[in-house]
Amino acid sequence: MKTPTTEDIGDYIAEAGKLAWEVPGLPDDTPLREINSVGIIGAGTMGGGIAMNFATAGIPVKIVDATQEGLDRGLKVVRGNYQRSSDKGRFPQDEVEARMNRFTGTLNISDLADCDLIIEAVFEDMDLKRKIFTELDSVMKKGAILATNTSALDINEIASMTKRPEDVIGLHFFSPANVMKLLEIVRAKHTADDVVATSMDLAKRINKIATLVGVCPGFVGNRILFARQKQANKLVYQGVMPWDVDAAFNAFGHKMGPFQMMDLAGLDIGWSKGAKTENPIRDALCELDRRGQKTQAGYYDYDANRTPVPSDITADIIRKETGAEPTTMSAEEIIEICIYPMINEGVKILEENKAQRPSDIDVVWLNGYGWPADKGGPMYYGDMVGAQAVLDRMVKLGKDDAEFEPAETLRGLANSGGSFIEIDTGGLKV
Repeated sequence: MKTPTTEDIGDYIAEAGKLAWEVPGLPDDTPLREINSVGIIGAGTMGGGIAMNFATAGIPVKIVDATQEGLDRGLKVVRGNYQRSSDKGRFPQDEVEARMNRFTGTLNISDLADCDLIIEAVFEDMDLKRKIFTELDSVMKKGAILATNTSALDINEIASMTKRPEDVIGLHFFSPANVMKLLEIVRAKHTADDVVATSMDLAKRINKIATLVGVCPGFVGNRILFARQKQANKLVYQGVMPWDVDAAFNAFGHKMGPFQMMDLAGLDIGWSKGAKTENPIRDALCELDRRGQKTQAGYYDYDANRTPVPSDITADIIRKETGAEPTTMSAEEIIEICIYPMINEGVKILEENKAQRPSDIDVVWLNGYGWPADKGGPMYYGDMVGAQAVLDRMVKLGKDDAEFEPAETLRGLANSGGSFIEIDTGGLKV
C-alpha cells in the first residue's frame, strides 16, 4: 500500500468524520424517540457541563443533586460559564437568562419522571450507579432513554439493574463537557436500535462529534489511554523524569503529556488519605498534598499562572520509591514505548469488535484527547511508521508484560505489508 503522508491527512480526517456517523446495520428509517426534555443526575463539573449542551440547544433540563449546596454551586458554575461567553461577545446578555431559564434544579430523582432522556453523571462508583439505575427503573416513564456518562464501567451491569435494558445506553461526554466536541455513544448488549439512532441524532442537535463504540473497560478512548499511561508510568519507575516524558509528547505535537494531563485532572482521582495503590509515587505526592494544578503542586510545581516547573521534590520521591537514579532516554524511544502500545490496543479493540472501523478510533483521539492533527490519529500514525516497526517494539514490551503482547492482526499486517486504517474485522458487535 502507499505510505500515508502529511499531505493526505486533511482528506482522511474529513472522511473519517463523515464515516463516524454511519452505523452499518441500523436502518435509515429507524424511528427516533422524541427528546424534548432532559434530566441530569449530578450537578458537579461533568453534570453541569453536560446540561449546558442541552440548554444551549434550547432543550429544557432538570438537574438533580444530593444536596442543595451542591445544586446551588453547580448552577452558579453554569451561569458563570454562560456569563463569560456573553462577556466575550459570543451572545447577548439576554441569552444568558434565556439559557438559565431552561434549568430546573431539584433534590429528588422522582422529579425527573417525565423527562425523555436521563443522563447519570455521578462519580465512578459501580454500587452508586447500580443504585441510581434501580431507582430510575422504578420512576421513569415508559420509553425514556436511560443513559450513563461512565467513562469506563460495564454498562451491561448497569443496565441489568433495570427491567428495560433496551432503553439503556452510554453517553460518554469529555471534560469540560460544554466545550469538548467528542461524544462516545456506547451501545450495550440489549440497547435498542431506536435508542442508538436517537442518540446519534441528538449528538448532532447538541453539536457534538459522535462515535458509536462497544462495552469494554474504558471503551475506545480511555482503554487506549490506559495503555499509554501504564507505559509512561513504567518509564518513571525506571528513572526517566516525568517532564522528560512530557517533553517528548509535546515535541510529538500533544499540548499536554501524560503527567501534565494527570496534574490537570487531579492526582487524587481514585485516591484517599492513607491509600496504597499500584502507583506509590502518586500516593506519596498526594500525601504531601501535591495533588495537581489545583494545589499548585503535583508532578510539577506551578506558579500563579499554572505554569509547570520540574520539581526537585518529585525527583526525590521518584528516587526514594523506585531506587532508580535519574536516567535519560531519547524522545524517539519514549514515543515508541508510549504510543506504539496505543496502536496495538486499537488493533485489539477492532479484533474484539468494540469499534466500528479504524477511522472511528482516530476520530475519538483527534476530538477527545488532543491527538496532533498532523499525525492523523493513532491508527493513521501506525501506517506512517509501518506495522513492522510497531510489531518490533510490541514484541520487546510484551516480553516484560503479557498485556502488551502484539495483537494477532498486527502480526498479520507486518507480514503482509497491510494497512491499519484498512483493517476490517466486521464492525461493532455486542
